[in-house]
Amino acid sequence: MSDIPLSVLDLVPVSSGSTAADALRNSVDLARRAEQLGYARYWFAEHHLNPGVAGTSPAVVLALTASATSTIRLGSGAVQLGHRTALSTVEEFGLIDALHPGRLDLGLGRSGGKPPGGPADPLPNATPVVDGRAPNGLLIPPRFSFAHLLGSPRIALQLRLLRQPNAESQEYGEQIDDILALLAGTYRSPEGVEAHVVPGEGADVQVWILGSSGGESAQVAGRNGLRFAANYHVSPGTVLEAVDAYRAAFRPSDVLGRPHVSVSADVVVAEDDERARELATGYGPWVRSIRTAEGAIPFPTPDEARAHVWTDADRELVQDRLDTQFVGSPERVADLLEQLQEATGADELLITTITHDHADRVRSYELLAQEWRRR
Repeated sequence: MSDIPLSVLDLVPVSSGSTAADALRNSVDLARRAEQLGYARYWFAEHHLNPGVAGTSPAVVLALTASATSTIRLGSGAVQLGHRTALSTVEEFGLIDALHPGRLDLGLGRSGGKPPGGPADPLPNATPVVDGRAPNGLLIPPRFSFAHLLGSPRIALQLRLLRQPNAESQEYGEQIDDILALLAGTYRSPEGVEAHVVPGEGADVQVWILGSSGGESAQVAGRNGLRFAANYHVSPGTVLEAVDAYRAAFRPSDVLGRPHVSVSADVVVAEDDERARELATGYGPWVRSIRTAEGAIPFPTPDEARAHVWTDADRELVQDRLDTQFVGSPERVADLLEQLQEATGADELLITTITHDHADRVRSYELLAQEWRRR
């Protein structure tokens, strides 16, 4: 499967007993190691008000990481446009591209307090799911509802702190159009006034759209002929819907002549299945903290995770994520990744791995890269 590139998605996780500074140093170190191991891209996510996640500003972390690496592509997975402008986004990435040209992926997300949209209209040629399985056996769990997050005081606080008072987000499709125009140097205001971003205009960046469903993000990516990244690790129940909708909406552009899809997966690899399961023990409580809108906790040790008292409601919150995390030996995880790639037709796979100890996370990526090259 070496013809299907593997890349890294990093949330800059903070482990229990460590600091955000430790997390940042670990992420820069992991990016260097990923470059040596042959991973194609290294992306940073954007999250806010999460004690266990230090990746609050992809552009800042990208700038630090670009200076510590030389060849691996670096990107955002994704910039949350709900509280940014098209201009500020192009300016930030233009600054980095000025010193590190040709290495940046500008991944854009609809996020900013908005959960993934509701079910998209069914497509006539949608990939069938029977008894929770894709045709090749990939597990597609029931769609998870994020509706409980809409009334969360914490989400409301996040929006209030991220946005200027009384500000409203620009319509997402229009914002993408503005970003593309500013990068291309073709922006004109409704009054006919030109805007030229320096640095930024003409930057050699790849624009990606990230999405968790077949809704607006997939549609915007398709009709603009952009690359699309679907989030199996965030919303595994809707990954087929997302890639099907993107391909159905795709129109060739100057950038792409055919659809191009990356699909993410949560992965923990160790020398054997038992050791991998031990390293992944903290994943359940960590996902629970996110889906309750409490904010991601520092990633627990296995012993700390085992001390969590589970309720039925807790388990319901995280079961789809636990069932679709790929945990085990290099052979087992590579088999599952091949299944994911086959079911989605992915051109690339995006791997996100969190363990309590940095050395175990590095080793997981190392073992996976070795097995993937062998196939």
